[in-house]
Amino acid sequence: MAPVLGLVGSSAGGVEQILPRLIEPLLERGWRVAVTLTPTAATWLDASGEISRIEQRTGYPVRWQPRLPGETSPHPPLDCHAVVPATANTVAKLALGIADNQALTQVCEAIGLGAAPVVVFPRVNAAHVRHPSWGGHVAALQLAGVHLVTGDDVWSLHEPRSAPGRELPWVTIVETIVAAVRG
Repeated sequence: MAPVLGLVGSSAGGVEQILPRLIEPLLERGWRVAVTLTPTAATWLDASGEISRIEQRTGYPVRWQPRLPGETSPHPPLDCHAVVPATANTVAKLALGIADNQALTQVCEAIGLGAAPVVVFPRVNAAHVRHPSWGGHVAALQLAGVHLVTGDDVWSLHEPRSAPGRELPWVTIVETIVAAVRG
């Protein structure tokens, strides 16, 4: 059976490219992709019509709201979770176990269960990383076994508002997801 990625997108630059740069390359490799968005990312992608394009391409509804009691999940069981892109806010909340929306609830549960790998690409800048809490957040996620896609060779840090339009390391992100499932 084809592996299933639970893709969580947050409201950072690059979220508008998840269909052509992440979802479609995985679909071409035989994967299935079920998408959940943070509320702000859902607002952004809904305004551009991207949510309907993602749903058409993946065959699954894009989620951003919690299910009602008694409703079954519209997504299949997941083999891997990926948070791409992850804002500094999303990284901090994951590290602290704050599950205040559907997307964070899904990933916080996955981290706590430890049954499927979790991959996170922090789409952050140098000011985020210099914040005194950042190192603790990264250490907490690493301790939990989260695969962080970071490093100067992957995403060199820049100062705030100095890298508009910069391409995310999509190939590295895809390869990290595939490798995480292979174990």
